[in-house]
Amino acid sequence: MVRCGSVWFRKYGNFIDNLRLFTRGGSGGMGYPRLGGEGGKGGDVWVVAHKKMTLKQLKDKHPQKRFVAGEGANSRVNALKGSRGKDCEIPVPVGISVTDENGKIIGELNKEKDRILVAEGGLGGKLLTNFLPLKGQKRVIHLDLKLIADIGLVGFPNAGKSSLLSQVSHAKPAIADYAFTTLQPELGKIVYNDFRQISVADLPGLIEGAHMNKGMGHKFLKHIERTRQLLFVVDISGFQLSSQTQYRTAFETIILLTKELELYKEELQTKPALLAVNKMDLPGAQDMFHVLMNQLQNPKDFLHLFKKNMIPERTVEFQHIIPISAITGEGIEELKNYIRKSLDEHANQENGAYHKKQLLNLQISNTISYNEPPPKNGVTSPR
Repeated sequence: MVRCGSVWFRKYGNFIDNLRLFTRGGSGGMGYPRLGGEGGKGGDVWVVAHKKMTLKQLKDKHPQKRFVAGEGANSRVNALKGSRGKDCEIPVPVGISVTDENGKIIGELNKEKDRILVAEGGLGGKLLTNFLPLKGQKRVIHLDLKLIADIGLVGFPNAGKSSLLSQVSHAKPAIADYAFTTLQPELGKIVYNDFRQISVADLPGLIEGAHMNKGMGHKFLKHIERTRQLLFVVDISGFQLSSQTQYRTAFETIILLTKELELYKEELQTKPALLAVNKMDLPGAQDMFHVLMNQLQNPKDFLHLFKKNMIPERTVEFQHIIPISAITGEGIEELKNYIRKSLDEHANQENGAYHKKQLLNLQISNTISYNEPPPKNGVTSPR
């Protein structure tokens, strides 16, 4: 953990975001036909969410990636009812989606101690099964981690997301002058002086067509679904992926990023968003920033410059727009403060909305109870 200005920042390395596992419920125990004894049921296999667990830890601890529950005990003379087999629990991080081999969702684990049954144990031998035990369920499952972070960094490659993260953290992620510097998501936490922690996900850069799984495509977009807020990071001088692709201004970059999010999942556009305009140390950056601000304040006046299929249904309204330079450190402290402020504002709004809903439900239930007619055979008080 390193000190950076007024905050501490804890940096986490690259991590595994999906695993394929073999699971099998335990076989049931043998019945005892002569005395009518029943064998014990085989144990079940459960996937259980734990806050401090990672998929990398799970893979390192269980390299075979096989999870088999215990067998039920056989019925015997001194114990006609066989004991149940021991359950097997697979510890996973919070934010896991569990699917079967066909891609069907079995369930999701969104908070600590959430659990999903993935392979059921076989029944013990009993009269219905001719006292023969049944085998446990076999199932191959996929664990897919969709990050849960406070802030997700959104931007095209080379927008300076990794440089921004290194400014905040004083860490040294690999940064190079080519597309897709960040090939895997990285998680970090800003820890303020009062011990408040804000998690930040640095995600692979988007490209046009990401919603169709081009580039890092869905690998990026699936993680952004579970961040509380988005931090758009754009290069003030614009973006060009290669000499074969079209140059995009900073404003065009923002519109295209918004369109990619919309095409993948419209709900992503409803997330609160901030905008960090990076590379303000470049010559002429201030003039370009004034032009960008004018465009963002009146976006509809400039949408005619785009092809129809590139225009999003709705443009993003940023909570705060912060000019920064990840190279010189300009605006970094302001950015940290705005991130915290925005999260606090929306937490208060959510709490207020929740309390209003609870109050409304209470009022409705009271109204219903007052207006309910007395039962037909009920006793009424005399007038």
